[in-house]
Amino acid sequence: MLVRRAEAALCRDGPPAGGLVDVRITGGVVTEIGPPGRRLARRRGEDELDAAGGALLPGLHDHHIHLMSLAAAAASVVLGPPEISGPRDFASRLRTAAAAARTGTAGGWVRGVGYHPAVAGDLDRVALDALTGDVPARVQHRGGALWVLNSAGLRALGLGPESFLDVAGVERTPDAVPTGRLWRLDGWLAGRVPRVPADLGAVGRAALATGVTGFTDATPQRRPSDAAALGDAVASGALPQRLTLMLPLDDGPGGSGEPGGPGEPGGAGGAAFPDRISPGPAKIMLDDMNLPSPDELARRVRRARRAGIPVAVHCVTRVQLVVALAAIAAAGPPPPGGTDRIEHGAVVPPELAALIGAAGLTVVTQPNFVAERGDAYLAEVDPDDLDWLYPCRSLLAAGIAVAGGTDAPFGHPDPWRAVRAARERRTASGRVLGPAERVDGRTALDLFLGRPDAPARPRRLHPGLPADLCLLRTPLDDALADPDAAHVAATIIDGVLAHTAP
Repeated sequence: MLVRRAEAALCRDGPPAGGLVDVRITGGVVTEIGPPGRRLARRRGEDELDAAGGALLPGLHDHHIHLMSLAAAAASVVLGPPEISGPRDFASRLRTAAAAARTGTAGGWVRGVGYHPAVAGDLDRVALDALTGDVPARVQHRGGALWVLNSAGLRALGLGPESFLDVAGVERTPDAVPTGRLWRLDGWLAGRVPRVPADLGAVGRAALATGVTGFTDATPQRRPSDAAALGDAVASGALPQRLTLMLPLDDGPGGSGEPGGPGEPGGAGGAAFPDRISPGPAKIMLDDMNLPSPDELARRVRRARRAGIPVAVHCVTRVQLVVALAAIAAAGPPPPGGTDRIEHGAVVPPELAALIGAAGLTVVTQPNFVAERGDAYLAEVDPDDLDWLYPCRSLLAAGIAVAGGTDAPFGHPDPWRAVRAARERRTASGRVLGPAERVDGRTALDLFLGRPDAPARPRRLHPGLPADLCLLRTPLDDALADPDAAHVAATIIDGVLAHTAP
C-alpha cells in the first residue's frame, strides 16, 4: 500500500520539513517515508490511499479495557447516568426490561449495567423486587465491583433467604439473609447465570472507527470460555485488533498460585498464545473490604516474579496504593525487560507519586472518568483527594511513565474522549476538576500510542514500524484542537485497510 500526501507529524526523527510525504507499506511494515513534496513511484499491484493532507499516526492502543464485558454491555439495559437521571427513569426502564424478559430470550434474566446510587439510592434485593417481581434480575454498579440481585435472581443461584450456601462476597444481614449484594463475584456469577450474547465483532468495528488497532484486556480471573472466545475472535478476524491479555494469578481453589488459570493461554493447562495475541502482566485486584497485608501481597507479587512476569495492581484508593507500593518494594525488582504497573491510580497525592517514581512503575490512568464521573467525584470524594484524582501532568513532571486506557465498559470506549478529558479536565456540568493536571493535546494522545509491552513509550512513524496506523482527515494539530473520533478517516492493521470512514 502507498499512502500519498500524508502529514507525518509524529515521526521518530521529527516531522519532515517541507510538506507532505508518501508512505510505503510492504508486508505489514512501514518500509519507506518519501522526501517531502516528492511522489514515490507506484509499484505494480500497489494500492493507493490519498491522505489529502491528513495526519498519519501509529494506531491507538487502549491499555486497559474489558472486552467481554464491553460486548455484553451492548445486550444489557443501561441503568446509570447520564442516560438515567433519577428514580422515575430508573424504575421505568427496569420495569420495561422485566416485562420484556418475561417473554424474551437470554434465560428470562434482566441484566442492568452502569448503576450509580445518585440515580435511586443504594440498591438491595427488596428495592429490585418492587420493580422486577418474579423476573430474575441483576444490576451492576458502574465501578464493576458490585452486582445487586433481586430475590428471584438469588433463588436461581441457590442464595434465597433460606439458603446458607457459604460464598465469600455474598453480603448478608445479621440474620444471615442475603441482601442481594454480591461483591467481586463476577467469575462465580458468570458461571451460574445465562450467557449474554457478546458480539466481539461489533466491538472491533466500533474501535476501528476510532483508530484503535490494539487492546490490553485487563479482566481479572478471566473464564476459560472467555479466553477462548477472544482467541477465536482474533483468529477469525472478527476482532481485527492485536490483543494483549493480562494474566490472572490463579489463587482460587485448586489453583497453582502462578500466573494464568486453567485454559488461559500461557497458563496452567492452557495453550500457547496464538498469533496476534500476546501475554501481558499478571493482574492483581485489591479491595478495601478485603485488603491483604503488604507481606501477603508481596508473596503474590513474588509468584509472578518467579514466572518471569511483571504485575499490574488495581489501585483506586490511597490505602490500596500504599499497600501495593509497600508490597512491590518488598518483592524486589521486576523480571528483566518487564515493568510493573499501577492500574487506574485514581488517587495519587505527591508523597505517593514520589514512591511510584522511585520504584520505576508505570501508571495506566483513565482521564475519561474526570469527564464522565467528575460531578459525582466533586460531591462525594474527600476534598483532600480532589486535586489528585486521576492525575497526569504531575506524574509526568515527576518523571513517572504514564499511559491511558478507557476501562470500558465502565468508561466510554472512545479514547478520543479520554484525550479531550486529559486536555480539559472538564466535568459533564462544565466544572474543571484538577486544572493543574491538564496536559496538552499531543501529550494526551501519547497516552494511547504506547506499545502494549511498554505502554508509556509512544510509537512514532519510521521504516520498520508495524503498519498498524490511523489516518486522520486533518492535520494533527487541527484534530487535537477538538479531539473527536470523527477526525479518523481510515484505520490500517498489519498493512491492510481495515476501516474507512464514510
